[in-house]
Amino acid sequence: MLRPTPSLPALRISSALALTVTLVLAAAPLAAKDKSALPTALPPVFEAVVNCRALTADAERLACYDQSVAALAAARDKEDIVVADRATIRETKKGLFGFELPKLKLFGGTERDSDEVKEIESTISAVRNTADGMAVFTLADGARWKQTDGGNTFAKPGLVIRIKRGTLGSYLATIDKGAFIRVVRLAQ
Repeated sequence: MLRPTPSLPALRISSALALTVTLVLAAAPLAAKDKSALPTALPPVFEAVVNCRALTADAERLACYDQSVAALAAARDKEDIVVADRATIRETKKGLFGFELPKLKLFGGTERDSDEVKEIESTISAVRNTADGMAVFTLADGARWKQTDGGNTFAKPGLVIRIKRGTLGSYLATIDKGAFIRVVRLAQ
């Protein structure tokens, strides 16, 4: 049986999910409220770099850094470890906004309220109506959202859409500062 080739937005979601899984598996938490429930050791390949600081002889320290940094780079190249800055993590979270993910203390376990994505704003790139009379919006980043209630949104490509978290896991969207409608994120 032939399988369809995944679209570019599907590949973006797959890449984002792969990054998330890699971070969960490779990164140790930096801080957490319940430290007893989480591992405290850093990945060994990273720990080796940090341990080089303890060497006092310049030649030994330099050799240690050279060796451990080469091992760290090799682990990164094999995708055994992922290094991400806060901006990259925030963009990944924005890309996953609307999907229900398990509570795994992703991204190093330091979930700050300021890092949580509570709403996104984008531009509608396409709109189509479904058989049930609701609209499906494709956003500039390829994310697809379906209207689940409300009336006609008069949505058109190029209009600004803002989606925020509602209560009990729901999401609310407003198009061009209009009335809120309930929406749900569609898998690519």
